Amino acid sequence: VLDSQYGMYVWPCAVVLAQYLWAHRRSLPAKRVLEIGAGVSLPGVVAARCGAQVILSDSEELPQCLQSCRSSCLMNRLPHVPVLGLTWGRVSPELLSLAPIDIILGSDVFFDPKDFEDILTTIYFLLEKNPHAEFWTTYQVRSADWSIEALLHKWNLKSIHIPLHSFGADKEHLASSSMPGRHTIEMMIISLAQSEGT
Repeated sequence: VLDSQYGMYVWPCAVVLAQYLWAHRRSLPAKRVLEIGAGVSLPGVVAARCGAQVILSDSEELPQCLQSCRSSCLMNRLPHVPVLGLTWGRVSPELLSLAPIDIILGSDVFFDPKDFEDILTTIYFLLEKNPHAEFWTTYQVRSADWSIEALLHKWNLKSIHIPLHSFGADKEHLASSSMPGRHTIEMMIISLAQSEGT
């Protein structure tokens, strides 16, 4: 079910990922950043305000989410940030024509297990085109049964767990919000796994 409401709120994962970006703000100027499943785009907006060249994206099938991205940009005085319709798992002209990327952002994109492979297919495609790029993602632990480990292996990807305390995101009232403290949020950085020959 494509529920546009998913993209209309600042979810706890977005606050945590925005905190990570803020903690690394000195490394962001001139970085080329793509946020996938952006919704209200808090992480992408923070990256843009820190000097990154940002492109926001959400599903081309959810025009309300794309409009939400545009509204967030206007409210944060970022009228020139492009907003693209990119649907996970679908190779589109917009995906094929993306400029080089350094960082891909995704907050709470691992929400529904039926989407996990489509997300990682898209991430793999982007990392193959940009081998030095990384996917910075936060997710809420909703079920002990949900795992992307097998899919990471299938798509030749590796992940590094980033402890929330390492960037000050383990506080209950992060960014004046009570949301993060009531959820189990995790962060990882996903990149291409090295092939055996390199």
